[in-house]
Amino acid sequence: MLGFSVFLSEEITEETAAYVEMMSRSGFTHVFTSLHIPEDDSSQYVPRLKALGGILKAHHMNLMVDISTTGLKQIGFDISSEDDLKAIKQLGITGLRMDYGLDLETMAFLSHHITVGLNASTLSQADAEELGRLGANFNNMELLHNYYPRPETGLSEASFREKNRQFHHLGIKNSAFVPGDARLRGPLHLGLPTLEKHRDVHPLAAAIELFQDDTIDGVYIGDETIQPLTAQQFYQYFKEACVLLPVSVKSEAHRTLFIDTHTNRMDDARDVVRSQEARFKTIPTIEPDNTVSRTVGSVTLDNCLYGRYMGELQVVKRPLPADEKVNVVATIDTHHCDLVQWIQPGQKFELVPKEKA
Repeated sequence: MLGFSVFLSEEITEETAAYVEMMSRSGFTHVFTSLHIPEDDSSQYVPRLKALGGILKAHHMNLMVDISTTGLKQIGFDISSEDDLKAIKQLGITGLRMDYGLDLETMAFLSHHITVGLNASTLSQADAEELGRLGANFNNMELLHNYYPRPETGLSEASFREKNRQFHHLGIKNSAFVPGDARLRGPLHLGLPTLEKHRDVHPLAAAIELFQDDTIDGVYIGDETIQPLTAQQFYQYFKEACVLLPVSVKSEAHRTLFIDTHTNRMDDARDVVRSQEARFKTIPTIEPDNTVSRTVGSVTLDNCLYGRYMGELQVVKRPLPADEKVNVVATIDTHHCDLVQWIQPGQKFELVPKEKA
């Protein structure tokens, strides 16, 4: 499951609708919002929720709302009332993540009527056992980790994975946040990841890493927006199993040999991603040119000094020294270099000029 955040600090506009449409086309199905952010004007929550819910319904998207029981009462809802629960659903809300003030008995009751988001930072093993005793529908619950606006406060990977393992066997889905890369959420504007190590990482690279853990079922973008190119990268990775990489071209002469879709060889090299198709192309003589040191994300072609390896195309995964037999023909833009390490054996990757990405 892929999700993203839409915050209610500003009006829901045509720009919001366009962003939701782009994300829906890119394979995102869930939206997260919060109704207890200190900087927000809470009097605007209900009309903005209605506007957002209408947009999401049109795209058949789910909406998880982070709120306290006090916050619900402030906007006129009582979750013990079946009529109010129906009204909440009519707004387009499909899940409630109750942060403060909700007893376990009410959580168990709600899990039979609406998706219940559990706060991973406060849920204990004893709480989970009590929810089971109370007859909670764990299949309709989601353990949702926090995001952490302040640098140095995000979770360690070890504690994160331990918490996930603790509850996943019960059937509770686990979800976490990765940062955005366009408009970052204020007031700090320093990313909204769950794991501290992801704070400055490309959103897709962070998401791929989270999904390496089979206890993770969903990933949300924590910040307000991601770039359109990043949304396209999510689509190509999850729908087409292809890693899209924008490059700055350094060698126009051999452009057709590398601006293309390639497949990483099954015998995965330690230092580089190797194109299995490159050397089967019709290759003109490649003279030595731009034989500089190879940084992470360098795209290289072996030149004529490498004999039968001439035309070998590689993407560099770790810094390598200059080699007179290897031309650097393009470089992946720095922001996207995080993705190189996640190109798996046999996986496709597409190199595109950054001006056309």
